Amino acid sequence: MILIFFSSQAHSQSFLKRYINNIVNDSSNISRPQFLVYPTLAYAPETSWEIGLSSLWVYYAKQDTANRLSEISGFTFLTLENQYGLWFDHAIYSDQSKWFFLGRIRLQSFPLKYHGIGIDSPEDYLALVDANQIMIKERVLRQLRPNLFFGIEADFQRMSKVEFKPSPEAPPFDLPLGYEGSTNIGLGVGLVYDDRHNVLNVRKGNFGELAYLRYSPAISTFGFNAVLMDTRIFRPVGKNSVFAWQAIGQFFSGDVPFNQLALLGGDSMMRGYYLGRFRDKNQIATQAEFRMLPLPLGFSKRIGAAAFAGTGTVFPDFSLASINKVVWSAGGGLRFLLFPKKDIYTRLDVAFTQEGSGFYLFIGEAF
Repeated sequence: MILIFFSSQAHSQSFLKRYINNIVNDSSNISRPQFLVYPTLAYAPETSWEIGLSSLWVYYAKQDTANRLSEISGFTFLTLENQYGLWFDHAIYSDQSKWFFLGRIRLQSFPLKYHGIGIDSPEDYLALVDANQIMIKERVLRQLRPNLFFGIEADFQRMSKVEFKPSPEAPPFDLPLGYEGSTNIGLGVGLVYDDRHNVLNVRKGNFGELAYLRYSPAISTFGFNAVLMDTRIFRPVGKNSVFAWQAIGQFFSGDVPFNQLALLGGDSMMRGYYLGRFRDKNQIATQAEFRMLPLPLGFSKRIGAAAFAGTGTVFPDFSLASINKVVWSAGGGLRFLLFPKKDIYTRLDVAFTQEGSGFYLFIGEAF
């Protein structure tokens, strides 16, 4: 029995060593699908430290590298802010990109700070909002012509067991629409232009989306409309560097619950601001990033860096929009080439704003 125990232990250590080596050195054939499961440590101002387990499946349709790289990722987490959840994201291309499936799923218990509504909302939060959330966004798109897709979009969002816990220092405030929770289903159409080859690290390409969603009161708690725009441009600079630019617009009308207003901040757009630090019916924001992947260090080809800056605003309607009321963020970070054959990096970003700073640790670029 003792011999069997040691043999099993040695076999387990050998398997673990091979598995870690496979992740770090990524010696697999580039055309073959790759599935990985690994523990993760992440950080964002909204969550503090996150401890979790991640999975990533990347592949080319029919194992043809002329096709675009599809990716399906999963993430389950527990944070120091008593938040927990299960996330799934996917960008799936069929053979020759005839079909494109783009979406995400969020199942989470996610206490967040509520600062109120508008660009002039106070820096100190008004309440801590505790709730259970289900968010499912899916696009099913058919290629009309090379790189141009059209199809249906659906958005399901449910917020339940909502509890506003006012900050002890906060003045009295009115509870926003949706404070008791809501279930809203949006259906609509989307037009997408996408010529990116690797969505996790775009070296060259363009992405643009224009979508309209209607949340009908017949099937939703509230009735409202949404027009969403997202434009991204990626240009190579020299052999290894990339200039990336993004602009987004989110425009809502009708009775919009507070959790589905346009949210400014987070780990993607306007890094350094807490997710939802600013929220309103409309948002315009833009950011630029210069990525050096990798740095010309000589001793390593796996270490990169990036510098970024962004600005944005939220407003209730266009008559009250003001270019004088914008917020900014800027910063930089390091990159480590996690999967060399798939050209996928993990990022550590530090962002600075007029209200403070924040840092982020995630796999894949911000946009």
